[in-house]
Amino acid sequence: MSNVFYRSRKSYPVAVRAEGVYLWDDTGKRSLDGSSGALVANVGHGRAGVARAMAAQAERLAFVHGSQYSSDVLETYAARLAAFLNLPGARFWAVSGGSEANESAIKLARQYHVERGEPERFKVITRVPSYHGASLGALAASGMGARRELYAPLMRGDAWPKMPKPDPSLTGEQDADRLRAVLEAAGPESVAAFMCEPVVGASDAALVPNAGYHARVAEICREYGVLFISDEVMAGMGRCGVPLTARLHGETVTPDIVVLGKGLAAGYAPLAGLMAQAHVYDTVMGGSGAFKHGFTYAGHPVSVAAGLAVLDIVEGEGLVAAARERGAQLIAGLEALKARHPQVLAVRGTGLLLGVVLGDPATGQSDPAPGRAERVAARARELGLLTYPGSGAVDGVRGDHLLLGPPLSITPAEVDELLGLLDQALTET
Repeated sequence: MSNVFYRSRKSYPVAVRAEGVYLWDDTGKRSLDGSSGALVANVGHGRAGVARAMAAQAERLAFVHGSQYSSDVLETYAARLAAFLNLPGARFWAVSGGSEANESAIKLARQYHVERGEPERFKVITRVPSYHGASLGALAASGMGARRELYAPLMRGDAWPKMPKPDPSLTGEQDADRLRAVLEAAGPESVAAFMCEPVVGASDAALVPNAGYHARVAEICREYGVLFISDEVMAGMGRCGVPLTARLHGETVTPDIVVLGKGLAAGYAPLAGLMAQAHVYDTVMGGSGAFKHGFTYAGHPVSVAAGLAVLDIVEGEGLVAAARERGAQLIAGLEALKARHPQVLAVRGTGLLLGVVLGDPATGQSDPAPGRAERVAARARELGLLTYPGSGAVDGVRGDHLLLGPPLSITPAEVDELLGLLDQALTET
């Protein structure tokens, strides 16, 4: 008997070792981590240098509370991160996970407007579908019906107006212009922020808006006095082949708040956070003088040391460029699989954040009920390939997909291995 509170009733293998793109369980079975866990292990598993950096930091200074101290490692990391993202003057707020980071961004946007003398601004516009986290505020912001439904009585519905997801049939500018109608319907004087994933993650696998989308969104937000929050928890830190994913198409856009997580410490320690532009930080510090929010482990020195070591690897090994190169190889291979497997309706994404949309081969449409992605993922897992299945992208119920996002350090031969295993799983389902 186990005393572990498992997430579901399914059987969980026990992982015992990991190296590069592979994990081993206690039976000796090896699996290729085709989804980096949940798009987390950006630099691959088993990096001894990261472990050494964490141990050294733990020996020197393991914990200080953020209401009392900063730390040298946090100061260094914040400066390095701002430089990596090309966000000069931005301020880094460090927390432990993406849900905490998005919760922080929501609260910061609210407080920013209160400090400016506009307390009537409290609404945060997000998209359907979308996913911003499991904490109550982040979940309320999310546009995933299946995950929100149970907790809906705890949420104030009118605080979270929803905008349609990106539409690839529209130009980026036309697509983003739909934000204006949502703002007007919500009452622009009541809106604090618009928050979106620059590349959609778990809710609609790797859906990418067209060029011009984020620049126009930023323009509309400025026009209405609304903050633009780019949720790059999954898509950020080089995974999409650029340091800042809101600039994916080369757009000269700087969100007011950028939310980061997952790849920040790449699974070696819990680390996430947000980068707030100077005008946001200065408004709070020049007003009440304190962000009315906090977490016990915010800015934890050992986690930040892991993040710094991971950033050294990302920059030193050129993993942002590698994500573009291996992503191009992987998407070309996925397109070849699509040509052979009618259940693959679409392949999309950028860098190493890619999606495989699945459906009924007879109709070329989504299945009436979800389950296809889980079946393919289950067979892939038996064969030794880990993927990230999901459903509900069409209407909250229908719409199956697989999210693929191996470590940015994956080699060309390992990409081919991933494709071969996925090919077999698709054939056998």
